[in-house]
Amino acid sequence: MAVDYEKEYDNRARVPEHPQIFAQWERDAKAYREAATGAELGAKYGPSPRQTIDYFPAKAADAPLAMFIHGGWWRSLSPASFSQMAKGANANGVSVAVVGYDLCPTVSISTIAEEMRAACLTLWRQHKKRIVVFGHSAGGHLTACMVAQRWKELAADAPDDLVPAGYAISGVFDLAPLTQVSFNKDLQLDDAEAKRMSPLLWNVPTGRTLDAAVGGIESNEFLRQSKVIADDWGQRGAQTRYVPIDGANHFTVLDPLTDVNSAMTKRVVELARMAAARA
Repeated sequence: MAVDYEKEYDNRARVPEHPQIFAQWERDAKAYREAATGAELGAKYGPSPRQTIDYFPAKAADAPLAMFIHGGWWRSLSPASFSQMAKGANANGVSVAVVGYDLCPTVSISTIAEEMRAACLTLWRQHKKRIVVFGHSAGGHLTACMVAQRWKELAADAPDDLVPAGYAISGVFDLAPLTQVSFNKDLQLDDAEAKRMSPLLWNVPTGRTLDAAVGGIESNEFLRQSKVIADDWGQRGAQTRYVPIDGANHFTVLDPLTDVNSAMTKRVVELARMAAARA
């Protein structure tokens, strides 16, 4: 039976209470920014207004470093709604950078990936620390892109394993189905570009780590996306995990990141410490 991709990828229709969830994100993010000690907000990594880094440092100067990438189908939302995603990691001694990027259709998904690479290199040059990247939805896709990158190809001053590990939450790694959805008018993917920007198909350097988490009550397509990249990359030499989060939908799946003791927080912290230990 044919898959109804429009229905499978329409997360807002699947979660009718999403406006209330988004409003709570805004409130929680604002509260976290106001309470954060030593935060550096709105630092630039590129020329556009959205190319920003909000940096929430842990107390120790040698703290591991993580970078969070928000979702929104590469075409909506902003870092200002996600400051609280630093909470759990910060409380466990990990510094967190929450990054922004330009949106489709003003730019392409390929350009957004380039911007995320620029953000990673900016953080490297500022802190000289390897980075664990974690991200949600479109940010999950971008997380996998950063993990698969051979960094020496971009910058001689960076370690080739600048991003040795990632935690991708409800990501999309096979972009081919998105050529069939109505919002592709903003993404502007044709078959060739969808294939080119699908990290599922990329060659992953040996030894990289990717966890693919997904809400347990998300659509079959979102469950498939996370399962297939964990299986495929794992067969090709990466260290992978498929992590369904019981009872979580596409938006509540982020809730554990604000819990200092959740399994999700503990795993992001573990990956950040692993990355730091490579230095």
